[in-house]
Amino acid sequence: MIDYTNILSTSAEPEASSMIETFRAIGYSIETAIADIIDNSITAGARNIWLDYDWMGSKTTLSILDDGIGMNNKQLIQAMRPGSKSPLNERKQDDLGRFGLGLKTASFSQTRKFTVFSKSKGGELVFWTWDLDYVKQEEAWKLIQYIPEHEVWSQKTKTVDSGTCVIWWDLDRLTKGTTADDEKAKSKFLGIMDSVKSHISMVFHRYMDEGIKILFRGREIKSWDPFMIGIDGLQTKPETRLAGGSIRIKGFILPHRSKLSVEEYDYGKGPKDNWTAHQGFYVYRNRRLLVGGDWLGLFKREVHYDLCRIQIDLPNNLDNDWQIDIKKSIARPPSIYRDSILSLAKEVRNQAVEVYRHKGKVLKRKLASDEYFLFWEERARHGKRFYKINRNHPLITELYSISGNLKYEIEKVIQFIEETVPVPLITLQESENEKPHGQPFEGVDPIAIKETMQRLFSGFVSSGLSIEKAKARILNTEPFNFYPEYIEFMAHE
Repeated sequence: MIDYTNILSTSAEPEASSMIETFRAIGYSIETAIADIIDNSITAGARNIWLDYDWMGSKTTLSILDDGIGMNNKQLIQAMRPGSKSPLNERKQDDLGRFGLGLKTASFSQTRKFTVFSKSKGGELVFWTWDLDYVKQEEAWKLIQYIPEHEVWSQKTKTVDSGTCVIWWDLDRLTKGTTADDEKAKSKFLGIMDSVKSHISMVFHRYMDEGIKILFRGREIKSWDPFMIGIDGLQTKPETRLAGGSIRIKGFILPHRSKLSVEEYDYGKGPKDNWTAHQGFYVYRNRRLLVGGDWLGLFKREVHYDLCRIQIDLPNNLDNDWQIDIKKSIARPPSIYRDSILSLAKEVRNQAVEVYRHKGKVLKRKLASDEYFLFWEERARHGKRFYKINRNHPLITELYSISGNLKYEIEKVIQFIEETVPVPLITLQESENEKPHGQPFEGVDPIAIKETMQRLFSGFVSSGLSIEKAKARILNTEPFNFYPEYIEFMAHE
C-alpha cells in the first residue's frame, strides 16, 4: 500500500463543457437513448410510461413520463450528476442500470437542454435542468431551474401520484435548422418515431407482456416477441444453464414460412422487416433485451438460418464478463463459455436448417432420381477457375428454344456475363463484410419468380411429366429450390 501522505498532488478536474461534449459522442441512436430512459422508469417501479412529442421544427420537444416512485430534491440532484453510481457497486437484482450515466449520456446524445421533473408520493414537485450552453458559459458543472412553459410540464408531471418526467427540449441532433411547416423534415421525424416504437416493442417485450404499459402519444405499444411463443409449429429446445445456473440459454426453431399465415409471416419479420436480420442470439439482462438478432461474432448470417433464434438470459452482475457497454447495446460472450454456447447454437442451427429445407426435401425424397440443375458451374481453363452459366438449366434451354435467330446474340451476351463475374470483389466482401449475402430474389417483388416457376411447371407437364415429377424438377432447379412454399400453388394451365 502506497503512503500518499507526503506526495505532492494537484487538481485535474475535467473541463465541464468538453467532458459533456465527449458524452455526446458515445454513439447512442435515438432508439437506444429513449430505451435507456425507459430503463430508469422500470427500475423506479413504473407500471405506465408515456412517450410523447410536440413537433415544432427546431423547437420540438420530446418527453418520457412514468408513474414510478419519483424523487425528492436531493435524490434528483444526485440522479442528474454524471456517474451518480459506480459500476462496481452491487446492484439490486432488478436494477437495469450500471454506470449511473444512462439518463445523462442518453439525453446529451440527442439534446443540448433537458429537464427532469419528479415527485415522490406525498412530496413536492421538484425539477432541474442541464443546459449545455449555460455549462459552457459558466465553465462549471451547474444545473439550473429553468424550462420554457414551466407550468405545462409541471401540470403534466402532477397527473401521476408519484413519478418522473424527462423532457428533451433542444433536439439539435434531430431538428436543428427545421421549421414547424417543413413537411419533409416532419416526415423524416415521424419516420424516426416509428423506428423508436418498433425498437421499444422489441427491447421491452417481456416487461410489456408482464403488464407494464408503454404508451406512445396515448396509444399502447404492442410487444414484439422474436420467438413467436404460442404459434403453431414452433419448436423449442430444452433450456441449458451455465455459470451455476445464472446464465440460461434456450433455442427456438420457428415454423417454416409455408406453415404461417400472411399475418404471422409479416409479424416474424420484426422491427427490421427482414427475417434474416432477426436470426441469431437474443441476449437479455434482467429480461431487458440488450442485443437482438446477432450471432455475436460466432457465425455469419445466412438465409438458411432464418428460423433460428436463441435466447440468452443474464443477471445484472455479469456485465464485466460480457463486456456490456454504456448504451446496453453490445454483449460479448466470455471465452470460458464460448465453446458451450457455440456447441448449443450449432445444434439449434442444424435443426433450423432442416425445417427451412424440409418442405422441398420431402417432395425430393419421393422423386430423388432427378438431376439437380445449378445455374452457375465452376470450370477450369489454363489452370485457372472460371464460372459459367449452365446451358442445361431449364431457363436457358427454354430461352434458346424460343430465341430463333437471336440465339447467337444471346449466347454472346451470356459469355460477356460469364467473363466479367467480379469473383475477387465477391470473395473480398464475403470475408470482410458483416452484412449477410442476400438470397436470390430476397426483398423484391416475388411475382417474377412465381410466374417463372409456373411457366416451367406448365411446360414440364405439357411435355409429359406428372404433376409430382414436374414439382420435384422445379425443386431441383436453382434458384427455385429457395422457394418450396410456392410449389403447392402450382397449377397446370
